Amino acid sequence: MKKTVLAALLAIVMSGATAGDLLAQWKPAGDKIRSIFAGQVNPANPHPEYPRPQLVRQGNWQNLNGLWDYAILPTSEEYKESQGKILVPFPAESSLSGVGKPVHKENNLFYKRTFNAPFHRNGKRVLLHFGAVDWQATVYINGKEVGSHKGGYTPFSFDVTDALTKSGPQELLVKVWDPTDESTNPHGKQVKNPRSIWYTAVTGIWQTVWLETVPETYIESLKLAPSFKDGTIAVETKINGARDDDKVVVTAISGKYIIASATQKVGETASLKINNPLPWTPDNPYLYDLQVRVLRKNQPVDSVKSYFALRDISIGKDDKGITRILLNGKFVFQHGPLDQGWWPDGLYTAPTDAALRYDIEMTKKMGFNMLRKHVKVEPDRFYYWCDKLGILVWQDMPSSNGYVGGKLPDSDMEREQKSADQFYAELTELIQRFYNHPSIVMWVPFNEGWGQFKTVEVTAYCQKTDPTRLINNASGWTDYKVGHVNDVHSYPGPNMPKVEENRAVVLGEYGGLGLPLEGHTWVAKGNWGYVSYKDKNELFAAYDALNRKLHTLVAKGLSAAVYTQTTDVEIECNGLMTYDRAVLKADLNKIAASNNALHFAAPEVKEVVPTSEKTEQEWKYTTEQPADGWEKADFDDSAWQTGKAGFGTEKTPGAVVRTEWKTSDIWIRRSFELSEKDVAQRNRFSLSLHHDENAEIYINGVLAANLKGYVGQYNLEAISPAALAALKSGKNVIAVKCHQTGGGQYIDAGLILKLPATNPKKIW
Repeated sequence: MKKTVLAALLAIVMSGATAGDLLAQWKPAGDKIRSIFAGQVNPANPHPEYPRPQLVRQGNWQNLNGLWDYAILPTSEEYKESQGKILVPFPAESSLSGVGKPVHKENNLFYKRTFNAPFHRNGKRVLLHFGAVDWQATVYINGKEVGSHKGGYTPFSFDVTDALTKSGPQELLVKVWDPTDESTNPHGKQVKNPRSIWYTAVTGIWQTVWLETVPETYIESLKLAPSFKDGTIAVETKINGARDDDKVVVTAISGKYIIASATQKVGETASLKINNPLPWTPDNPYLYDLQVRVLRKNQPVDSVKSYFALRDISIGKDDKGITRILLNGKFVFQHGPLDQGWWPDGLYTAPTDAALRYDIEMTKKMGFNMLRKHVKVEPDRFYYWCDKLGILVWQDMPSSNGYVGGKLPDSDMEREQKSADQFYAELTELIQRFYNHPSIVMWVPFNEGWGQFKTVEVTAYCQKTDPTRLINNASGWTDYKVGHVNDVHSYPGPNMPKVEENRAVVLGEYGGLGLPLEGHTWVAKGNWGYVSYKDKNELFAAYDALNRKLHTLVAKGLSAAVYTQTTDVEIECNGLMTYDRAVLKADLNKIAASNNALHFAAPEVKEVVPTSEKTEQEWKYTTEQPADGWEKADFDDSAWQTGKAGFGTEKTPGAVVRTEWKTSDIWIRRSFELSEKDVAQRNRFSLSLHHDENAEIYINGVLAANLKGYVGQYNLEAISPAALAALKSGKNVIAVKCHQTGGGQYIDAGLILKLPATNPKKIW
C-alpha cells in the first residue's frame, strides 16, 4: 500500500500537477453502466502494479500510465496540438479513458506526454515497454522514430537510449492506426458497428506503458520448459550484449530454500532436477520461485526473478481405455466459462488489477477449474493470477474477418499472403510471449470458422512452436481432424462428438442462458441470450439441468466443457454475472455444488423404459392426426401401427433408424410398469431421448417436457414436477409427438432412474 501511495505522489510531482488538477482534467465519459471497480481508478496512477511478473528486475522502472495529451486526426495529418486528455491505459472508445470516442480507420490516434529520463549513463540502457497497443503503433522520442509494431494483443519494447537527451523532459509521441474489422487483421469481437455478439471497437494503448533501466548486458527473456513427470525444469536465457566468458546461474527456490541450481555458458540451456516434485493443479497451484543471474568474472551483471510450476498436459487413455485430456498423467474433467474479458467502463482494459483478479476468483468460487479466453489476449498479470489461483486456460487466437462453413469438405478461406504473414506473426508472438505461464494448457487458433485458413498447416505450426501444450485446430464448426481435440459447440446443449481413438472430445461452447437484470444492462431494451429466463431461480434450474445432462457425457468420454459465459457483454446477457460484476445471477453455493458434482462418478442408471439406441423396442405409432386424448393413459391405440423405434430417416445425425418416418408429424405410445419402490424415488427419473425436431412428451397424459429444435445424439432431459407426480405403481404410459420441418428427422424416447452412488468420491 505504501509503495502505491508513493508511486501516485511521484507521478503527480513529475507531472507538475496536483491531485485536484488531475481530477479536474479527467472524468469517465458517457452514460453507460460502469463496473463495481470504476470508483477505484486513480487517474494519477492507474494500474500501478509491476506489469511483467514472470521477469521481475529489481531496480529502476517507471510507470508511464496516467493522463496524456491526445488527438484524433485524419491519416493525412500529423500531430500539432492536443484535443484533450486521455487516461492511459484505457482505450479511446472506453468510458475510463475520459474520451469515449470512436477513431475509425480514416484516422490516426496520437498520444503525447513528457517524462523525466531515468539514469542512463555509464553503460545503462533505457527500454520503453508497451503491454499492448491496438493495432499499429509508431513511437517517437524527442521527434526521432524509435520503432513500430503491428498487432493489438502482445507486448513489445524499444531501446530508446540513443534518442534521449542528456537532461530535461523527454517527449514521447505514439501514433496509432487501427482498421478494426475493416481489414483482415486479427481483431476478435471488435467491430465498427456493434451488434449481437459483436462489441465496441478498441483503439490505441490498452495496457501499461513503462520504462525500465537495464545494464548494457541484460536478460531479455526466459523460456521455461517444466516436466512434472521427469521432475525437471529447463531454462533457456536470452541475453542482450553478452560476452563469451559470461556465465548464467539459474536457481530454483521452494519457500525459503534453494532446491536446485545450475551454472551454464551463455546460449546453453540449464536443466534443473527437482527432488520430490510438487505438481501444479487447480486444487493446489504450487509455484516454485526462480532466480536467473548473469555473472562476469564472478560478479553479478544482471539478475531477474521469475517462477515456474511442474505441470504436464497431454492426451492419453483413462482406466477404461477412453482417450482423454490428462493433467499430470491423470484425467481431470475441465469445466469452465467462456471468458470474453470485456468491461463496461474499460472495454478491453479492466479498471484495476483487483478487477482482473476478481473474475478469476469468482470463476474458482463457482466451482470451475478452467476458462476459455475467447478471441482476446489479456495482460501478463491476468495469467499470473490464473497461475497463482489455479485456473486452467484455453487461449484463443484473436479472430480475423472471413468465414468458412461448418462441415468438410468445405475448404478453408483464401487469405492474401500479406494477411497470412500478419496472422502468423501475431500467432507466433502470442505463443512466445505467454509460453511460460503454466495455467495455459491449450492454444486455439480458430473459432467457428472465423478467418479460418490453412487449418492443417496452422495446426502443425502451433504444435511445432509449442510441443508442450494441446492444440485445438478449430473450436466448433469445421474440424479438419488434426490437433489434439475434436471440439463442438451446442446451444443450449450439451452435446459431444463421438469418442475418438487418438484425440480427446470436448464441448467448446454450450449454455448461453440469458437473464437481463434491470439497472445492470448496457442498453435498456434489445438485450438477448441464446435462451432467456424470467428470474434467478428459473435460470439456475435450467443451468443445473444442463449440468445433469453433462454428467452422463463425462462418463461417456467428454473431457471438457465450456459454458457461455462468465459475464454479460454489452447487449449479450448470457453471463453468470452481470456486465458490471454487481450481481451473480444465481446462488453461489448452488452453482458451486452443481459444478462440483461433475467431478464425481455419474449416478448408476436403471433403464425403466429403454431407448432403441442399443436394443430395438416396440411402440405403437401413427402418422395420421389422432383423436383428442391420444396422450392419455386410457386412450385406445389398438388401431395404431406397431413399429420398432427409432423412427426417422437414414443419415440423420446420431439416429438409429429402425422404422422409416418421412411425414411432418408422428405420434408414438408405449406402456411400462413401475414398482412402489420405483415410484418412491420419482424425483430421480429423467427422460432419455433423441429428437429431430420439436418433441412433446407426456406421462400418463401430463406434459413431461416440450422440446424445441433438434439434437444430434441421445440426451437426458428433466421431467416436469407435474409429470413426476403422475407416475404410479403398476401400468404407466409414455406418449410422444414429434414435428419436423426440414432436413433429417428422428424420434426415440425412454425413461431412466438415477440411483444414488454407492461410494461417492471425486474421481476426475
